Formats: sequence, C-alpha cells, structure tokens
Amino acid sequence: MVKYDFSGKVALVTGAASGMGLATVRAFCASGASVVMADIRQDILFREANALRAKGYNVKTALCDVSDEEQVRHMIEETVRECGQLDAAYNNAGIQSPIAETADASSEEFERVSAINLRGVWNCMKYELQQMRLQKSGAIVNCSSLGGLVGIAGRGVYHATKHGVLGLTKSAALEYAARGIQINAVCPGIIRTPMVEDMLNSEPEAMDELMKLQPIGRLGEAEEIARAVLWLCSSDASFVTGQALAVDGGYTIQ
Repeated sequence: MVKYDFSGKVALVTGAASGMGLATVRAFCASGASVVMADIRQDILFREANALRAKGYNVKTALCDVSDEEQVRHMIEETVRECGQLDAAYNNAGIQSPIAETADASSEEFERVSAINLRGVWNCMKYELQQMRLQKSGAIVNCSSLGGLVGIAGRGVYHATKHGVLGLTKSAALEYAARGIQINAVCPGIIRTPMVEDMLNSEPEAMDELMKLQPIGRLGEAEEIARAVLWLCSSDASFVTGQALAVDGGYTIQ
C-alpha cells in the first residue's frame, strides 16, 4: 500500500463512525493527518474516536446531521476554529432505501433519502468550499456509488441521489479547478459495510443477484475505498478533478 504523508493537514470525514468513513479516518490518521470525525451516532462515534486517540492519533469529533445546514455550518466553523484549516474532506454520510418500484415509492422516503444523500453532500460542500476558497487550496471527495453510474430496478430513489452527487461534483469542480481546489467522487461497488450487511440479511435474493454482477467475485473492503479517497486527496492526484472514480470490482464496465 502506498503511504501518503498528510502531516500538518486537517481532514474531515462524515459518516465517520463505521464502514467506509471509519476506514478513511483510520487511513488519514495513519498518514499523519489531524482528523475530524463527524457522525450522528454519538456512542459509536465517541468509542471509535477514543480508540484512535489511545493509539496517539489527533482526532476530534463532531455530532452532525448533514441534512441540517446549520449543523453543517457549525461543524465546519468549529473545525477551522480548533484546527486552523481544512485541507481534505470526504463527504461520506449516506443511507440506503428499501427496494421499491418507482410507482410504489413514497414521497416521504424520497425526501428522507434525498435529505441525507444529496442535500447533505451539498450542505457539506458549501461550507467546506467557503473555507477552501479562502485558503486557495483543498481537496473534496464525495461518496457517490455504482448507483451514480448505472440504474438498477427498484433502486430509483437511492440512485437518483447518487447521480445527483456526481452532478454537484462536476459542476463544483469546474468552478474551483483554477483556484487550487480539487473536487472528485468515488463510486463504491458492493462494499463490506454495516449497511451492506443489513441488505444481505434483509434482501438476500436481491443481493445474490447483485453479487452475480460483481466480476471480481467478492465484496469490496472499506479499506479499498479509503485508499482511493486518500489518493484523490493527495498530491499524486493533483491533475485530477471532476471525476467519478468507480471502485467497484468491475461492476460498471459490463
């Protein structure tokens, strides 16, 4: 594994208490960054943060519902106040939606998923970019999905939000490309996370069908997404912006 050096840098990760978010927090810590872990699940967040502090890492926590713009604004302000800067952000917080045909999906479910998966990313980008614009530097990685690149029957609500994340990513990347800020997205495939484990248990037949379309023949690991995020935030990716990087074991090339 390539070892990146983020010494002296400050990284923010949302949805940081588990799964891909936690794996990315750990990777940033191991690379020398100071990390702000943001999540809505207080007990898990504090437990994981304390475990990292016990290893000597510089970790701060932020309780934040990313769908609430005021909470996000406060989170970014506190990050800058306590850490002095914001160099990298991984906007990872997201939720899944149950399988439903478009004609049967509820407006309440559409609003619930959109509030976190799409508006939450927009909220975070808005205030991250306000700080990075002042610094004239920074890297943002948004978490989309293979669902941002393809359609799957019964997943319209979720996929709509993940396609939207890519639209936000590309448009913002154009706005800030010449101002020292890179904005990209990762599109994870089927990754071994608590959310996917829940889907495997609650929707086994649907997940079996998805796994048949996974050319690599296995689930992805959260650490594999973390490595992609760190690369996109590193100087090695200095000429990369506005891209949707599929980390999906070949799912979307079929």
